[in-house]
Amino acid sequence: MRHNVSEVQLKSGARGVLIDIPGASVTVYELNFRAGEFLVPYDKWEVPHLMEHVVSAGANEQYPDRRVFNAEISKNGAEINAYTSYYSVAYVGEVADFEWDRVMNLQNVALAKPLFLQTEFDAEKGNIRDELTSLSNNHFRQLSLSMSRAFGFRAVNDKQRVRLLKKVSLDDLIDHYKQTHYSRNLRFIIAGSLRGRRVAVKQLVESLELPKGKARKVLPDEQAKRPNKTVFMKNETIPNIYLIISSQFNEIVPQREEDALKLARVILTDTMYSRIFGQAREHGLVYHVNSGHHIASRTTEWWLSTQVIPSNAPALCDIILAEIKKVQNGIIDDAELENAKQYALGVHQRSLQTVHSVASAYSRYFFDGQIEDLKTFPARIKAITKADIAVAMRLLFHQKIGDVGVLGGTDRTIVNRLREQLQPLWH
Repeated sequence: MRHNVSEVQLKSGARGVLIDIPGASVTVYELNFRAGEFLVPYDKWEVPHLMEHVVSAGANEQYPDRRVFNAEISKNGAEINAYTSYYSVAYVGEVADFEWDRVMNLQNVALAKPLFLQTEFDAEKGNIRDELTSLSNNHFRQLSLSMSRAFGFRAVNDKQRVRLLKKVSLDDLIDHYKQTHYSRNLRFIIAGSLRGRRVAVKQLVESLELPKGKARKVLPDEQAKRPNKTVFMKNETIPNIYLIISSQFNEIVPQREEDALKLARVILTDTMYSRIFGQAREHGLVYHVNSGHHIASRTTEWWLSTQVIPSNAPALCDIILAEIKKVQNGIIDDAELENAKQYALGVHQRSLQTVHSVASAYSRYFFDGQIEDLKTFPARIKAITKADIAVAMRLLFHQKIGDVGVLGGTDRTIVNRLREQLQPLWH
């Protein structure tokens, strides 16, 4: 979708991005506070999550009955939600264009004047217990969390989080709210047909009755370390294995290297004719393989994940090792590179078909304030060379901070074999 982007600084200290999408029939917003789990000690891990639940749809001074409030805010089909991550607590919405101001004003009331009722706190404890129990059935999620801990990052699995719920009090939520919900700690993205109402949008956000506060919370200075041993999570109920390969680089890669990593993903795993996934399918080894990269506060991770039958895992890892090494050495055909570029450009164009997807494309802004110029993306991708891809893929393995993780109904013998088999990736 065609759109124009501008950053605004409000007198309150909040900053944000306004995305004008001519002709859009909905408005999408995200109000993002740097208020996630990195700010709390281990035994209070669930404080941000519980606070998000109670604030986002709880009782407030204008609507002391939460059910009445939720009925009012969604009566015309508005979709309102919230989420908590390691870095952020965010409040999001997608609303019909004719009522954007009504809904966002109600959102302001919820954020600025929550009542923090004990009955709602008790109810949300139960709801979160159910949520976390459901998440604990996501085996990739549990394996990934265990690997994060092995690399030295702060992470708590969902079963532990259920146990930690009992250590959280209502006073903890109120204190965390006061420590994090202030204007200078707020970043926002608002997208829709904003022509003629930019001033009104800015005034509406400015009207959020929060204290100005001190400077925005600073991201943690975290660095990855090489795990002492391979993560293995035994689960006899699972006949295959969940396999993750992760390599950490203790810096945030520049834009050109990040673009090159996107093409490396296409070449290696994104299509049925890709080097790893395509070959694995042709040999009947595995149903699907994913890969990609992730940027954290001070690190960049390259990862690959798949489910595979244990007897097929060594042959799959042979392909993984061989093809990554070829890419690192720049062994890429001209036609293959051109196909990868065309695929990436097509995916990019398909990914911007809705107001929500356009707003999401700028979500890195909440992380480090970067506003990617999406208009330059096609030219940037077309400019990537084989050497760029090789350099980027070598960079992610250069510091030799990597390992494999396995979850499933096998034993450590196959785990140790796969780790030994893939060690040349880091040499």
